[in-house]
Amino acid sequence: MPFPILYLFSNFASWVMMHFIKYRKAVIIDNLKNAFPDKSDKELNTLVKKTYLNLIDNLIESLKSFTMRKATIIRRHKILNPELLAPLLQEHKSVIGVTAHYGNWEWGSLSASLQTPFKMAAFYKPIRNKYLNKILRNSRSRCGTELVSIYETSKIFKKYHDEPHVFLMAADQSPSSRQLKNAYWFNFMGRNTAFLHGAEKHARNNNYAVVYIDIQRVKRGFYEVELSLLTDDPSSLQDGEITKMYAQKLESVIKKQPENWLWSHNRWKHTAK
Repeated sequence: MPFPILYLFSNFASWVMMHFIKYRKAVIIDNLKNAFPDKSDKELNTLVKKTYLNLIDNLIESLKSFTMRKATIIRRHKILNPELLAPLLQEHKSVIGVTAHYGNWEWGSLSASLQTPFKMAAFYKPIRNKYLNKILRNSRSRCGTELVSIYETSKIFKKYHDEPHVFLMAADQSPSSRQLKNAYWFNFMGRNTAFLHGAEKHARNNNYAVVYIDIQRVKRGFYEVELSLLTDDPSSLQDGEITKMYAQKLESVIKKQPENWLWSHNRWKHTAK
């Protein structure tokens, strides 16, 4: 099905999702109100509408990726400066690329391997249905990126210690209850927020450079990906500094185009003790 028709469906589905199903509407409104206390009710309502549209667009684009041609992926998810990676890989063996649930992160596992010559490993959270999980793994890895369960993170870093890779991690998920003891806490979008420690831990342990992957929607169905260096000397930084850099970068990205972030995620369900 062509993209224009898919987006017509998305327009309708997002309207239904917002007004009738009301999927996580209370969470979305609460998150936006706390993040942008100075916005009027009218501005917040516009953001809520755009948030639902972004949510459905991402779902539809994820399904569309099953049949997208490689040339289409490159054209619609273009990496602007892949040359940033080569010297970092040469010096540090591997690089950790941190991104967020912002823009279209799903196409990243496809476009990365098509636009760079480097070996890619992307971490994902498996779904319970083994059949659907296998389908998703096959789809997301069909262009060359290796999909790795988040439950095998340490194992894969150890496995590829002497084999240069770019490790792709979405680091904006809220830590689970068992992960809280190792979480880093920072002021993020106006609230005290827990961040996963994994990306920083593996960067420091292996002395891997850390790159932020900024995925911006240029227009509907088209994205530009810009890489920026957070640090090429992780061992010299204080504990928590890498994660703080990531949080600050992500916050600046969100504030420019807030509707492109996944506000339906209950990001602030934990409080610091």
